[in-house]
Amino acid sequence: MSPQRTIVLTGATRGCGRALVDVFAQEGHVVHGCGRSADAIAALNRELGEPHCFTAVDIAADAAVQARARETIDRAGVPDLVLNAAGVINRSAPLWEVSAEEFSAVVDINLKGTASVMRAFLPPMVARRSGVVVNFSSGWGRGTAPEVAPYCATKWAVEGLSQAVAQEVPPGVAVLALNPGIIHTEMLESCFGQSARSYDDPETWAQRAAPFLLALGPADNGSAASVP
Repeated sequence: MSPQRTIVLTGATRGCGRALVDVFAQEGHVVHGCGRSADAIAALNRELGEPHCFTAVDIAADAAVQARARETIDRAGVPDLVLNAAGVINRSAPLWEVSAEEFSAVVDINLKGTASVMRAFLPPMVARRSGVVVNFSSGWGRGTAPEVAPYCATKWAVEGLSQAVAQEVPPGVAVLALNPGIIHTEMLESCFGQSARSYDDPETWAQRAAPFLLALGPADNGSAASVP
């Protein structure tokens, strides 16, 4: 078992994020998470309780992210591991059938939200000269597919953003992009339909992903990692 870590996790109420919360908590780590569903957040707080803490935050709202980060640091200190796991995907369609509003919503969460979280938590990590930030990318951040162009665009951007920020942080801090693999989530079902069921569910995936994430360190700065 690894030493206790303080972990910040976006997208904590659904899919892979929710599954990671359970594994980290079971292993004795302290999790501070957020999600957009107030009901799901309340359920997490009831189930896990202190010292864990979960808050309803829309990471597309920069001011809300900054306020939440200050509260987290005041309460739990500078995190050891920040996981930008929140993400959305567009309705499967050719780009010309995706509205500007839907395109913007994908960009606001997947890309701008990731940047907001880094702006909030990296300064104290840089000052302490330790900590790892993992920005969830995708296989579609290193390849492409039809009818998910907005999603692909944001995940390619996350890869570039992560590599650039990795060049800005001092030794001891790591920023990297992660391809989590193909997991059976609602998001995958929206693209793959029933064939999504042939892939690991989030709970199975999290048992494999959590130790991999906890093992990341300064040597992984700037890497394009993948969950084995």
